[in-house]
Amino acid sequence: MKNLHEIYFAGGCFWGVEEYYSRIPGVTDAISGYANGPSENPSYEEVCAGSGHAETVRVCYDPAIISLQTLCEAGECKQTGK
Repeated sequence: MKNLHEIYFAGGCFWGVEEYYSRIPGVTDAISGYANGPSENPSYEEVCAGSGHAETVRVCYDPAIISLQTLCEAGECKQTGK
């Protein structure tokens, strides 16, 4: 298997973030989920009620095709609309 790397991004509605990153060449997978809360597998309802989790997207990528810096810059452009 390729030497894949992963990073987690959080930024508003994770469905949009997931779709955005999934379309970037070199990204092999983008999966929505929750991070940094007190429980391991919270429900959507628990998160909405203030469980402390953040909506997050795990992005797996091939660094031979796209760099971490480029992925981070792509995320900044999505947030600012540039």
